[in-house]
Amino acid sequence: MCAAQEAESDADDPASAESETESTAPEPAPTAPYDDRLIRLSEIVGSVHYLRELCNAQSDRQWRELMRDLIEAEAPEPDRRARLTAAFNRGYRSFASVYTDCTPAATAAEARYRSEGATLASEIIARFGN
Repeated sequence: MCAAQEAESDADDPASAESETESTAPEPAPTAPYDDRLIRLSEIVGSVHYLRELCNAQSDRQWRELMRDLIEAEAPEPDRRARLTAAFNRGYRSFASVYTDCTPAATAAEARYRSEGATLASEIIARFGN
């Protein structure tokens, strides 16, 4: 059999194609069992960060720094880091699109989100460790 025929017969072999696909496909990034909760917490931190800056009329870096520390503590893979960052930004932007002035509703939303975030953080720690 000539080299061209061997290459052609290999291409027709589904097992051969499968093994090539399996070996070249990137493995999915590992995730923690609490990632969904962590993503939600990231959104909450982003929301609170925006609302605190809006209502305090000054730069409140505390929440951005909290998110940075959370990402560093998790030491995530690049894909996981990107998901956490995107969630933070999504939370920030969702309130930026609704509130341009500090209103009683914005203040109430900030308090609710801080409460939800504290509860969520406590649940993550209680269930999955520190």
